[in-house]
Amino acid sequence: MKVKRFFAQSMAEALKQVSEQMGPDAVILSNRRVDGGVEIVTALDYDENMARQKLGDQAREATNGSRLAEMQADQHRLLQDELSRSRDRIREVREKRAGVGASYMDAVIPEEPEDDHGFADLTSPVKSEGYSDELAQMRAEISSLRDMMSARHGEPEKPVNTAVQQRLAERLQEFGLGAELATSLSHRHKAGRLEDGWKQSLKMLATGVRTSRQEWLDEGGVYALVGPTGSGKTTTIGKLAARYVLRHGADSLALVTTDRYRVAAHEQLFVFGRILNVPVRVVDESHSLDDILDELSDRHLVLIDTAGLTSSDRGYQEQLAELARSHHNIRTHLVVSATSQPRIMKSVWHCYKMANLAGCVMTKIDEALTLGESLGFVMETALPVAYYTDGQKIPEDLHHAEAVPLVRLAVERLKTFKQQQSVAEGA
Repeated sequence: MKVKRFFAQSMAEALKQVSEQMGPDAVILSNRRVDGGVEIVTALDYDENMARQKLGDQAREATNGSRLAEMQADQHRLLQDELSRSRDRIREVREKRAGVGASYMDAVIPEEPEDDHGFADLTSPVKSEGYSDELAQMRAEISSLRDMMSARHGEPEKPVNTAVQQRLAERLQEFGLGAELATSLSHRHKAGRLEDGWKQSLKMLATGVRTSRQEWLDEGGVYALVGPTGSGKTTTIGKLAARYVLRHGADSLALVTTDRYRVAAHEQLFVFGRILNVPVRVVDESHSLDDILDELSDRHLVLIDTAGLTSSDRGYQEQLAELARSHHNIRTHLVVSATSQPRIMKSVWHCYKMANLAGCVMTKIDEALTLGESLGFVMETALPVAYYTDGQKIPEDLHHAEAVPLVRLAVERLKTFKQQQSVAEGA
């Protein structure tokens, strides 16, 4: 099994690199947002049984294939980080020796060719008695780490834009994906029928969409929903609260709102509180968010509603900073309407990402013509999807998100959309 990590500014660019260097059979072990872009860890010839053997006792924690792949990706990151640190230490030693003189440098630390990872081959026999103990120790360290790395990669193949790939890219764009992401996915289909490429692209999309493994209602904690006005934050909190009360009762739940900027902004949340017999607290000049959360520390679940402010609104920076600097472990989630345009989704994400987003909630699924736009958004931003909503019924129209069912729902929505188009054209 060969594992490799890719960095790029966008998910589409990262997938393009995967397609060019790993080919159509690569499996995505993990994807996440990092400083400056995204990171994808992929594998060729992925074997779950082999992966469990390599992880040993740690594999017991993996209750499913997704968790196993995530653990293996984490292990691969650690190995590569160790290799990077070793390379930096070698560079420091060489630079330090360089001050002594070029002749001494040549005698003590001869230049040696680098391997595929960019590391000099320091495992060859010592050529001079002047080798320092420090460098000799690093030789053994590099040798050990290199043995643990299994990836060896050849020259990348240039993607060929065939007729089938072109048709596949068009179908993926009809599905709702952006042109760049659709093209990247289509280029992974090297040969074969269009339907095979379609199934392969959907499978990869399901792999790239991250979801939360555990429900908030069972895990507990403090969760804040942020997003623009009309995205469905308060209604979603009402659905979550109602479902929690039905399962666990009202005694261990509390609702909080930070919206002190608009007239009558708390009314809907107070209505939910009265119906469910749940306390509702308001953050204002006299009661800070941390003070209120300190008082509610005995509650198993606390849901925080926020004002739908944009970057130009008064209090926008203040509200997000209040969430980010809290000494409580607040897991902030962005509420994204599936009816929004992809460009608007990204703009909203840029506005709210300073709140240390832990994931997102997709709303108004029932009102969207296609769902590819939403799936492409969460794939490119690497935001895990916690829940999605598809109606106004409380709490029936709230669903814990899972990647494969979401992609299937998006396919069904595309079929319905095409049928409606055909009927409209016939009429």
